Amino acid sequence: MASQARGAGRSGATPLWPRALQYWMRQYRRTWRGSAVSSVLAPLGFLTAMGIGLGLLIDRGRGSGELGGAGYLSFIAPGLLAATAMQTAVFECTYPVMGAIRWNRQYHAMLACPLGVRDVLRAHLAFVGFRLASTLAVFWVVAAGFGAVHSWWAPLAVPVGVLTGAAFATPVFAFAARQETDEGFALLFRFLIVPMFLFSGTFFPITGLPGWLQPVAELTPLWHGVSLCRALMLGSGNWVGAAGHVGYLAVWALGGYLLAARELSRRLVV
Repeated sequence: MASQARGAGRSGATPLWPRALQYWMRQYRRTWRGSAVSSVLAPLGFLTAMGIGLGLLIDRGRGSGELGGAGYLSFIAPGLLAATAMQTAVFECTYPVMGAIRWNRQYHAMLACPLGVRDVLRAHLAFVGFRLASTLAVFWVVAAGFGAVHSWWAPLAVPVGVLTGAAFATPVFAFAARQETDEGFALLFRFLIVPMFLFSGTFFPITGLPGWLQPVAELTPLWHGVSLCRALMLGSGNWVGAAGHVGYLAVWALGGYLLAARELSRRLVV
């Protein structure tokens, strides 16, 4: 009964989840140098190879008309920013979640303190948000250095990227909380994450897809994140479309959060 009451959350006014967040931040202090280097090298590699190398061939061969008037580097940079948000969120909410439940059992240790399941969940998601914001900020700065920023609204691509990551983080968290082994993660990456990365407008407009596949691409959160980041960095789009993208991503993030809270409670509360 005590565990059930604790798992349901506290009624006090002072939130306790920031205390659990301190654990994730202190753990990250030991590894941040490696992630900081990769956060710089990844956009440098992608934008150099795809944006400049492949982009020169595409711009010469087809022009920029099919890309909304933008060169390929400027077209691909916002897409890669949103795709990086997806990949970062999924990585942070798969093996670390399973490890905290089964292998290292950090969640169990936290619940032995005056913390509820929602405190544990919010703390971990807050850390994921920090990782998204820091990684995407570096990516944006690198993209700006490559000349891929063409609008005063472009800095808003970073918070939009964080929202895109949240739209993946919460449902993937719920999925990870249900898993008994890590075999499901391979299926997740192979049949959902990789196809979305390739066919949600990151590298080419979805109008290049078969007609029946275009509505499927438009249903993915990544397409909405890519479209909005691209509109902000290129200075295109409109407020109505932007609001639609934000609302769609927010629904995924909120729905995933509710599912994650339910699945984590089922897994941890006895």
